[in-house]
Amino acid sequence: MTSRKPRVVLGVSAGIAAYKACELLRRLTESGHDVTVVPTADALRFVGEPTWAALSGNPVSPQVWDGVAEVPHVRLGQTADLVFVAPATADLLARAAHGLADDLLTNTLLTARCPVVFAPAMHTEMWEHPATRANVATLRSRGALVVEPASGRLTGKDTGPGRLPDPAELFEVARHVLARGADGRDLAGRHVVVSAGGTREPIDPVRFIGNRSSGLQGYALARTAVARGARVTLVSANVALPDPAGTGIVSVGSAEEMHKAVVEAAADADAVVMAAAVADFRPSGYRGSKIKKTEGAGPEPIRLVKNPDILAELGENRRPGQVIVGFAAETDDVLANGRAKLARKRCDLLVVNQVGEDLTFGRPDNEAVILGSDGSQTEVPRGAKEALAEIVWDLVGARLKPSSPPFPPEGPGGRPLPGDAG
Repeated sequence: MTSRKPRVVLGVSAGIAAYKACELLRRLTESGHDVTVVPTADALRFVGEPTWAALSGNPVSPQVWDGVAEVPHVRLGQTADLVFVAPATADLLARAAHGLADDLLTNTLLTARCPVVFAPAMHTEMWEHPATRANVATLRSRGALVVEPASGRLTGKDTGPGRLPDPAELFEVARHVLARGADGRDLAGRHVVVSAGGTREPIDPVRFIGNRSSGLQGYALARTAVARGARVTLVSANVALPDPAGTGIVSVGSAEEMHKAVVEAAADADAVVMAAAVADFRPSGYRGSKIKKTEGAGPEPIRLVKNPDILAELGENRRPGQVIVGFAAETDDVLANGRAKLARKRCDLLVVNQVGEDLTFGRPDNEAVILGSDGSQTEVPRGAKEALAEIVWDLVGARLKPSSPPFPPEGPGGRPLPGDAG
């Protein structure tokens, strides 16, 4: 007996980014989902009904009056496992927040009892307008996941926040939300900071001291946190990976740059997860020009000095209720070294794994033991790095104190609007 395909309603509102939703639709159908596309009437000005029908294999209509005998304005929401709106324009967000039901998509949003995800796309001024921010806060307070838009090129010559995230990354959000179900937004209203990648300490303009970290584990932590409702700041060092949808990316190069970025982001964070491989040492001086070989002479020694110990500083200066998670990459005496590091860094959790040339770094899988400051020990067998990320967030969530109502309305730059709580 075959299991039922997960049912997804893909809502499409009237923005130029509607063409990107075709790629999201293709990924959903090719991965075994039964997708019904529900566009707004004006969305069909950007991508026509035949395209949606051909890609989904299902009839497409924006009207509540088509197929009335099947009561589509109620049935679609009742039977869906996920409603995902991409792009979600400022107009669509406003109508959803105010409970309007003037077309098939808004009717479906009102009847849905499954997880609902909005992927906004609009010009920066519209995204940052107090009305839009208030509507986003309302939708989040009702349990919807509103994915932060990406920054980049918009319509015309404009650039800034408001760009629809990459469809491949939106698909990852949909996949994670479907896997966790209706109760999966346990990090809603939380701000979490994740570091990823490996720092590079420059010797001269062409050489550096670095490590093998790919950033895959940190990016998996960021993706899963977004799907669980968190506001995510991702401090990324030298990573060649697509930006996870819904994250605020801060790109850094060296350990000193990461120190500055992480400490700044951690000031209001509920949890900080230091998954990056941060260099312990850096050259004491930087050569402004390339170091040349000298005939008959050996290389000059490179004197090293200590880098800031970011994890130890976070553990010592944490704000009340903040959860600090470290990573320990060990080659031998893994658990003994891990326990010593847990105590020394004063973190709540330490993810300990064995590393080597063919272990962990650059691989899609990982295994670890997560040590807790309370004496707990959680063994995570080898599996996808996303699976380890989910367990990390489970343990973090169990240590977080109850939060205030999620996501107060914000103005530009994420600051609360005048007169708003928080």
